[in-house]
Amino acid sequence: MARIIPLSEGSFTVDATKRFSPFRLGTDKLQDRPHGSLLVEIQPFLVITDRDYILFDTGLGFRNEDGVLQIHQHLIDHGINPMEITKVLMSHLHKDHSGGVSAADPITGERTLTFPNATYYVNNEEMLYAMEHAGKSYLAEDIVLLQQRDNVVFTTGNGTIDGYIHYELTGGHCPYHQVFLVDDGEDKVFFGGDVAPQISQMKSRFVAKYDYDGKRSMELRQEFMERGKQEGWTFLFYHDTKEPFAKF
Repeated sequence: MARIIPLSEGSFTVDATKRFSPFRLGTDKLQDRPHGSLLVEIQPFLVITDRDYILFDTGLGFRNEDGVLQIHQHLIDHGINPMEITKVLMSHLHKDHSGGVSAADPITGERTLTFPNATYYVNNEEMLYAMEHAGKSYLAEDIVLLQQRDNVVFTTGNGTIDGYIHYELTGGHCPYHQVFLVDDGEDKVFFGGDVAPQISQMKSRFVAKYDYDGKRSMELRQEFMERGKQEGWTFLFYHDTKEPFAKF
């Protein structure tokens, strides 16, 4: 039986500058933010199977007031030592998903991978694309270590990890976006990253301006929802402010 733990870093608005500004639900007003701002949750997930502690994406990489990485603190709050994470599965490398891939020591400035005992799984072409397009959406300093460490597996296309985690290259949101389906024989848990980011987006047909290929993303959402309905998937929603995970 897979256990799902959402690791919410809070709600944020993001505007054309790609800056993420904290947003207090119930107090802040969306109309006070720059025109065209999107309201999103930033929510990595921990899925515990009988074989692994799997982390899906790594959040913004922010630290709390005590200087502890938010994502580490959330794990500790759930009784999990960050060193126990065995796999970090990256849907893509936009900064709101990969900010917690590595961290600089506040004193020495030395940068290390945030989950040193885990194997990171990153699409190979996405890595190259991210380094070529470093700037607003991709932050090279957060992810460059992935190219320099031996606990990183670079995936290409579709495949399977350890016989029970399936990955699929989708494109759509960015050219080399990938999704994951964990099937441990009991449960099927699907992480669609930014191709399936919110429950409301699954239920409506629309082309998003912020997607690299909005039409493709729209088709993928329909396709995954149908497959998920038939096979009883639990969907994990990285950007949903109300519902972290659900079945259809």
